[in-house]
Amino acid sequence: MDTIIQITGNVNFAITLDASTWIFDDRKLDLNTYFTAEHIEVDPDEKYVKEASKFWSREIMEGAVFPPTLQTEKKYSHKEMRTGTFAMPVSLFLKNAEPKAAASQVAFIDVQGTEYVYSLDEANTLLFKFSQDGSMLENGPVYILDADGKNEPIQGIVRIDVR
Repeated sequence: MDTIIQITGNVNFAITLDASTWIFDDRKLDLNTYFTAEHIEVDPDEKYVKEASKFWSREIMEGAVFPPTLQTEKKYSHKEMRTGTFAMPVSLFLKNAEPKAAASQVAFIDVQGTEYVYSLDEANTLLFKFSQDGSMLENGPVYILDADGKNEPIQGIVRIDVR
């Protein structure tokens, strides 16, 4: 099964995505808990500053220790990765493609060529579901879900056209 998705159209950078690699991405969302948990928007720059501050505070207090004495925290265990149901926010990829100022719509195109058109703002709230119970999706490579998970998933998305 082809897991490649292209973002093309009215963007500064055409991007090719490979959904089969997202299982290793720390930005993935666990759909088993995502719709029931409270979500807090975190500014990536603010998160970086806090983590860097924590690191340097530790270096100052304890000195540099090689190898590190603290184990790195894993967000997901290997078992969770093999059995989990995961999604990625569409906004991550649209941001990297950098839609041009004239762009106002995003069309998600499935394997049959059917287009599902959203405004750019709506598209940034959607999720790419890429894994079900640890396996790739049957009618994939990805499904489109609303951020609240209440829509029927749009299956078989293979291309994204920013207009």
